[in-house]
Amino acid sequence: MEDRGKTSVGVQANLAALFCYLPYIGIIAAILFVILEKESKYVRFHAIQSIIVSGFFIILSSVLGAIPVLGWGLLPIVAVCGLILWILLMVKSYQGEYFKVPIAGDIAEKNS
Repeated sequence: MEDRGKTSVGVQANLAALFCYLPYIGIIAAILFVILEKESKYVRFHAIQSIIVSGFFIILSSVLGAIPVLGWGLLPIVAVCGLILWILLMVKSYQGEYFKVPIAGDIAEKNS
């Protein structure tokens, strides 16, 4: 595990990155870290990526929920895929890795 040190908000960087992906509070933590974190590009990367991925799943779930039968049938598959992705992102961020989700990771990397 690569040591990412402390952040400007006084939390270990790997813990701060993990907080960005926690269920329910992750999106709020990610927004706060984007606003408050000034030193750690690692934390900013994971915060931005978390916001983008969360937004994608919110929009996708809303669209599928509005499509009778086919959309409703796909929602559980999307939910399971989302859960697997969130677990993977939490583990990788805690281990100190820059794990990039396609498209979202590139955007986060450019803006962190």
